[in-house]
Amino acid sequence: MKKITKAVFPVAGLGTRFLPATKASPKEMLPIVDIPLIQYAAEEAIAAGVTELVFVTGRNKRSIPDHFDTSFELEAKLEASGKAEVLEAIRKILPKG
Repeated sequence: MKKITKAVFPVAGLGTRFLPATKASPKEMLPIVDIPLIQYAAEEAIAAGVTELVFVTGRNKRSIPDHFDTSFELEAKLEASGKAEVLEAIRKILPKG
């Protein structure tokens, strides 16, 4: 049996079933405690051996690329202000490789 290496996350849509919570934040970015739902899903997929994550989004949704993208300016500011714990937390959002 072939190993599954790709996970597809269908996250397009307006999230109307979750209104009013999704009026200001997309459903996939709703926090579970302090981490967005999509982060848990991505971590589970990576832990299962998935090497490629595909997010099917609407054309105006920027939250997923913004969440998983590296913010060099933010990292530099956190490092300069000695906030190593917070810096480590954001670097763990998506493991390297």
